[in-house]
Amino acid sequence: MTPLQASRKARSAIAMGFCYASAGAGLLALALILAALLWSGFSNLSPSVFTQMTPPPGSSGGGLLNPIVGSLIMTFSGVLIGAPLGLFAGTYMAEYGRNTRLTTVVRFINDVLLSAPSIVIGLFVYEITVVPMGHFSAIAGAISLALLVVPVVVRTTEDMLNLVPGTLREAATALGLPRALVIRHVAYKAARAGLITGLLLAIARVSGETAPLLFTSLNNQFWSANLNAPMASLPVVIFQFAMSPYKEWQALAWVGALLITFAVLALSITARVLGAQRTSS
Repeated sequence: MTPLQASRKARSAIAMGFCYASAGAGLLALALILAALLWSGFSNLSPSVFTQMTPPPGSSGGGLLNPIVGSLIMTFSGVLIGAPLGLFAGTYMAEYGRNTRLTTVVRFINDVLLSAPSIVIGLFVYEITVVPMGHFSAIAGAISLALLVVPVVVRTTEDMLNLVPGTLREAATALGLPRALVIRHVAYKAARAGLITGLLLAIARVSGETAPLLFTSLNNQFWSANLNAPMASLPVVIFQFAMSPYKEWQALAWVGALLITFAVLALSITARVLGAQRTSS
């Protein structure tokens, strides 16, 4: 081995050592965080978490029923608003205006929204909904979550439809199907697993968002299913309870963090499984 080869091999070994050390440090930090979450979360988990409302300051007992239901309502509403918009926009970009200037502009704006801080989205929705309405509401919270869902669904829809072979569309068109039916019965079916994966990733993206809800739906200690009033949500309750001096609230914050972590983990695993099925097929 020449001196130059030995020097290159040594530098490569040092670089690989730094890579392994960095990866190990990241995995160690993640393991410590998960261990603390599992220990503190499961130790405070009880049936009352799912059956009782959030407790007043300084009282023992209580649960997370109202923020759990509030999070489900606002997340479902946000996805119900944002997913169709993202699906239709992504369909236009992939099927109708693939090379148009409008698609280029929309794609650029969508990329900006993908990387935009969620607190900016919350402030924007606060100005256009909360200020004119004069009060916080679950509707404003759902709109802020919808704005976070749209760019994820747009990107996934466009990418998945672009992966569908053009020969499938040509075969369907040769049989006399209109373009709309070709998209609905051929392109959507071929990209179904990818579209569902994008939707699940969008839900996982917004299910743990706190900043937009602080400026829109705020919080509500009591039970409320009124979309035109402040509504409790699990991320906001976790934030407020974790910052409080009350041990009971801090314990519930750990349980709430555990529930959100497992929900996001389940959605991510499901998305991975669907993605693997799409790749294998």
